[in-house]
Amino acid sequence: MGASISGGGGGRRRTRRWGRSSYRPMSDINVTPFVDVMLVLLIVFMVTAPLLTVGVPVDLPKTKAQAITEAEEPLVITVNREREIFLQESAVEIVQLVPRLQAITANKPDTRIYVRGDQAAPYGEVARVMAELQNAGFNRVALITKSPGVSASSAQDGDGN
Repeated sequence: MGASISGGGGGRRRTRRWGRSSYRPMSDINVTPFVDVMLVLLIVFMVTAPLLTVGVPVDLPKTKAQAITEAEEPLVITVNREREIFLQESAVEIVQLVPRLQAITANKPDTRIYVRGDQAAPYGEVARVMAELQNAGFNRVALITKSPGVSASSAQDGDGN
């Protein structure tokens, strides 16, 4: 009396009970979209990183000087057209410039210092900054200019002397 009718030998049936199926969810992670996003980000950072080297915008004068190549990162002082003075990317007053430089360089006068002066900045202001540096004992001071063939958007500020 107890004969059961099953569809074919294993006893395991796939039936739907209360709206659920007996299939298990896939537990594998699909990494293809992740790799695609990472490649796009890599390309974006490779393109934008060279453009983010200097934070203070300055219109440098153009010269035909040789490019300087140095292994160590020099200190950069910027004078913009509004006569504001920046040490790297932070604004400083002229009276604070030398004490900050001495603190950063640990009183090493052979530290290379670059002065970037906007071409619309008064010559006297750039000369004043350079005189302060020389009076403080810094003897490796150079002006940064832009090569004539380089456009303003792609200028590298390490060109020139």
